[in-house]
Amino acid sequence: MASVSTDNKRILLYDGVCKLCNGWVRFLIRHDRYHTVQLAAVQTEPGAELLKKVGMTPEKVNTLVLMEGDKTWYRAQAIFRVMNRLPCPWRLFSVLRWFPDAISNRCYDLIASRRYRLFGRYDELQRPEADYPGRFLAREPEGK
Repeated sequence: MASVSTDNKRILLYDGVCKLCNGWVRFLIRHDRYHTVQLAAVQTEPGAELLKKVGMTPEKVNTLVLMEGDKTWYRAQAIFRVMNRLPCPWRLFSVLRWFPDAISNRCYDLIASRRYRLFGRYDELQRPEADYPGRFLAREPEGK
């Protein structure tokens, strides 16, 4: 079985049944015109494998996870770092990453812990339409 690699990639892991998370994914597909981030739902095999690498499980995930090489960001920092690579005006929101983590992550946690109640939950994994073939992470064949 081939392992999923984050080398030379920016990968955002998200909850594929969360309506808010899927809205964020559709936003990225629409606005990330330079293809700066790949996406993987934590309910997919590659997403679950990467999540395990950072000590989390799909059943208990309540955060977005951004992986870039050997670096990992969670919660608000994951969002701000993704926004930093989007075109203006969205890039301007990345300045919020300089807010203290205690404040930005508290705001993030308030929404994340209530996301199903506030925005709803799909009965099954959603598969948004990709804007280019490599947008969603797929396992590379062995030997590559």
